[in-house]
Amino acid sequence: MTRQLLQEPVQDLLQSLTNPDGPDLLSTFTTNPQPLAHEHGLPQLAPFLGRPFYGQEGVSTYFDLLSSHLQIENMTFESEETWVIDETCMGIALRGTGTFTWKETQQSWNETFFYRIKVAEDVSDDSEKNGSLKVSEYHVWADTGAAYLASLGKLNGTLE
Repeated sequence: MTRQLLQEPVQDLLQSLTNPDGPDLLSTFTTNPQPLAHEHGLPQLAPFLGRPFYGQEGVSTYFDLLSSHLQIENMTFESEETWVIDETCMGIALRGTGTFTWKETQQSWNETFFYRIKVAEDVSDDSEKNGSLKVSEYHVWADTGAAYLASLGKLNGTLE
């Protein structure tokens, strides 16, 4: 598997996250194998943290929870030359930045986050999609402390 082939499904995912006219988010994930979305952290801090979301429905639930609590703006990612790509395990690690706002309290923070994304061939009943490379695992490490404080309305006082 070449570096360029592995980058393409990740580029599609990032495009869907940053561009409303980009590809449909769920279409960037495999159907079989069952995809996984997991944002690491304590599940007590936010409903989208610390638990795995499996399957297309689970991935949809994760992003629905995320968007119901957070507004994300100015999301950018490091250039592809800096991505760590493991062709053997078909994985990519990369960093991004963005401005996050907890919707209920309107408290915002800038953060750098880390993605580890695994790619796999989609084994689909749809002959057009069968064998195409898609995202099969989406892991996120981010500033869960800032999200938690913002959810309580205590972030801005902490940063002053």
